[in-house]
Amino acid sequence: MTLKDQVMQALVAHDNYMLILKGLGNTILITVIAAIIGIVLGVVCGIFRASYDKNQERMKRRGGAGYYLMAFLNFFIKLYVTVIRGTPTVIQLMIAYFLIFASAQNGIPVAIFAFGLNSGAYVSEIIRGGVMSVDEGQFEAGRSLGFSYVQTLWYVIIPQVFKSVLPALENEFITLFKETSIAGYVGIRDVTKAGDIIRATTYQALVPLILIAGIYLVLVLLLEYVGGKLERRMRQDER
Repeated sequence: MTLKDQVMQALVAHDNYMLILKGLGNTILITVIAAIIGIVLGVVCGIFRASYDKNQERMKRRGGAGYYLMAFLNFFIKLYVTVIRGTPTVIQLMIAYFLIFASAQNGIPVAIFAFGLNSGAYVSEIIRGGVMSVDEGQFEAGRSLGFSYVQTLWYVIIPQVFKSVLPALENEFITLFKETSIAGYVGIRDVTKAGDIIRATTYQALVPLILIAGIYLVLVLLLEYVGGKLERRMRQDER
């Protein structure tokens, strides 16, 4: 069988191209929503942990119920980050699907939950590292302007942190996009699963696998291009 025949069989026969398009749609849907969840969760957790680390001694001297509540929340977030970063993503996905949401009829929301929770742990550490790297004088400058601690974070610290951690966030988004390829483990027809189905039905591995790899490569290059444009725009704004 010629290469042309393999391509025709893999894509045109039985409208297999529609299977790939639907799978790609599911992959993008899972990635985008999980990334949003991960960013929101990661920013909140990262800022909280960095704030606790920076103010721990002062809060400890004051004591009171507020300090113990903050210490408990910090411990809980640290435990969450440790567990998520210390276990394979595929195991987290299978726990979410087969244990936590065992009665779920649709695997896509479960995958979004699992990948969002996973991404949030990594984003949390990225944000925490960014906040901790900001000079303490920036906090003091904000407070001297009459800002509260929260206002100082929002107006002074976060803009600087976002610029410094943007490449790391871009890399995390790309990693998340590629990690969604394991969604087929719980029966979700993402683009990787679509290629696997075509391979199994046509008994041809070359075209489906190369095609799926090419789709991921093109989309990753597109994400890198968009990320690079955003980085250059932010550097221009600094000038």
